[in-house]
Amino acid sequence: MRFHLALDHVAVVARTLDEGTAYVEAVLGAKLSTGGKHPDMGTHNRLLSLGDRTYLEVIAVDPEASRPSHRRWFNLDSFSAAPRMTNWICRTDHLDNALAAAPAGSGTVAKMSRGDIHWWMGVTEFGRLPFDDAMPALIEWPEGFHPAKRLPDHGFRLTRLDVFHPEADKLLAAFPALHSVDRVSLREGPEKRLIATIATPEGNRILA
Repeated sequence: MRFHLALDHVAVVARTLDEGTAYVEAVLGAKLSTGGKHPDMGTHNRLLSLGDRTYLEVIAVDPEASRPSHRRWFNLDSFSAAPRMTNWICRTDHLDNALAAAPAGSGTVAKMSRGDIHWWMGVTEFGRLPFDDAMPALIEWPEGFHPAKRLPDHGFRLTRLDVFHPEADKLLAAFPALHSVDRVSLREGPEKRLIATIATPEGNRILA
């Protein structure tokens, strides 16, 4: 089945949007842009451009939104720790094919929205992805559109994403397409952890 994968964005999860924003801005020396609300998930976000068709997202439960009847994405219903990068998201040009090839539990196609932006995403029943969320979420944008194009570019670039998991080799064997994702290294580690190396106007910074 034909499909292409590319690194799309990384997600920093927080108890509140302000707390997550403060964490990212302190580490990177960045100013995040207003994102919006996700009515289907009861969440909201702020964003930072990381160059062409790549960005960083800080996401949290929206206290003004109604609680959805299903689990929120990125395990936000169970999150109560300090802000951290928990998820990575790959875009694809054929979401149906990519999900068919992905490990079981990677989600089913759902149409999502934020304001006037619409996209398709693999959404899971339990708000978690395989391999303790080391498996990326899969997303498909409308042809010719990407939200990073709407963000101001302040010269921040994601140069490397290390994804650690005790069974990283099993994840790669279950979804070999991950071998081809540029700038991403899946590596064995004692626990699941994401570490991003981001080039900033003041030099490289590490976000985890």
